[in-house]
Amino acid sequence: MGALDQYIDLWQEHGSLIDSNAPEALNRRRPDAASSLIENGLPDQKDENYRYTDFEKILSPDYGVNVGRVKMAVNPSETFRCDVPMLSTSLFLVVNDAFAETADCRKMLPEGVEVMSLAAYARKNPEFISEHYGKLADMANPIVALNTLFCQDGVVVRVKKGIKVEPTIQIVNIFKNSAALLSARRVLIVMEDDSEAKVLFCDHTQTQGIDFCSVQVVEVFAGKGSRLDFYDLEESTLNTSRLSSLWLSQEEGSEVLLDSMTLYNGVTRNEFYTKFCGRHARLKMLGMGIEDDSRKLDTYSRISHDEPECNTDELFKYVVDDNAVGAFAGLIYVAEGAVKTEAFQSNRNLVGSATAVMHSKPQLEIYNDDVKCSHGTAIGQLDEKQLFYMMTRGISEEQARLMLKQAFMSDVIDGISLPPLRDRLKIMVERRFAGEKAACASCPVSCNDSFQ
Repeated sequence: MGALDQYIDLWQEHGSLIDSNAPEALNRRRPDAASSLIENGLPDQKDENYRYTDFEKILSPDYGVNVGRVKMAVNPSETFRCDVPMLSTSLFLVVNDAFAETADCRKMLPEGVEVMSLAAYARKNPEFISEHYGKLADMANPIVALNTLFCQDGVVVRVKKGIKVEPTIQIVNIFKNSAALLSARRVLIVMEDDSEAKVLFCDHTQTQGIDFCSVQVVEVFAGKGSRLDFYDLEESTLNTSRLSSLWLSQEEGSEVLLDSMTLYNGVTRNEFYTKFCGRHARLKMLGMGIEDDSRKLDTYSRISHDEPECNTDELFKYVVDDNAVGAFAGLIYVAEGAVKTEAFQSNRNLVGSATAVMHSKPQLEIYNDDVKCSHGTAIGQLDEKQLFYMMTRGISEEQARLMLKQAFMSDVIDGISLPPLRDRLKIMVERRFAGEKAACASCPVSCNDSFQ
């Protein structure tokens, strides 16, 4: 029996229970999801785009799935705190795969901003959810299909036309359970015309030594003239796997920053599918991965320039050490009519041991000549001459290595537009390179075992 069979069997045996705990707008997509999984199966590692992620192995543990929506006896506002000093946020939580609110999460949000449970919003405004849910994410994608099959809740962030949100909207995803658990996390972000917002996602695993798997789909609609910063920070454990797929559409004149940061993880596959649907749109995509021990991070991006006069700037950096594995594959596609496109892609990596492995495959696919495009990759080690120079100035070898690794990541960190988050991340990266092993490094108090 393959890994996928257990999930198909679960849906076939308990489909009515799953549907009874979710709104119709979510339920009507499940049969198509099941058909896609049955027809296509899980990706084979012979497929070039999935060569470095073993879906069969990731999904083979006997994970539980909370199809009965068993609630945790917990008050999130009293038991969890995840702050960035000097950063004003409206904090919301996703406990495993269930939306939860803190006591004062809405106080700073202006009228015209809605942050709600996906299930609750689908019951309140089914037409809106039907218009957006599953409209970007391709059901042929295995992550999308598996997520859609079991999605019963999630998060909706809607910023209405012309609204500018000052406080950062922070969503903290928490894994906490006494047994192995798979959660289907779904996120829908709709930025209406001329709206502005900053959204910070944080992934934390609270229970040590338990296998968890997050199957996550994020759909982002950026309307005309909208501005969105989306930060995704992963701090989990070696026992946590993450399969994440983000889908973005940008209308005319929109500007989006996507920043993916993996500091602690087990096995992670992050996918990004973006497309330009109007002229003069801009996308800045940043990412970093710090991988040691036996951790794995696989990033895939496809940026589609289907409209003229749009701009992409993409930079991903990895530091891999010990027995870790890193992989990056990125494709920038420029259509025949997408003249005046400017698109730049770079992947740079440091490998710190003879047993660490880094794979890199940046790609351009261009069908017109009136463009400015480039791509490149570099895989190397710390500069021994720089190390020697610093050591002759009285700096220990350990400290010199730490400083050079920090400097290597500086341009990714400096791309963050929120100064408090940028400053906090510098500290977190320093701790990470210094060998700190505890998760939740960003929390001002210990979060471990805070749920009962």
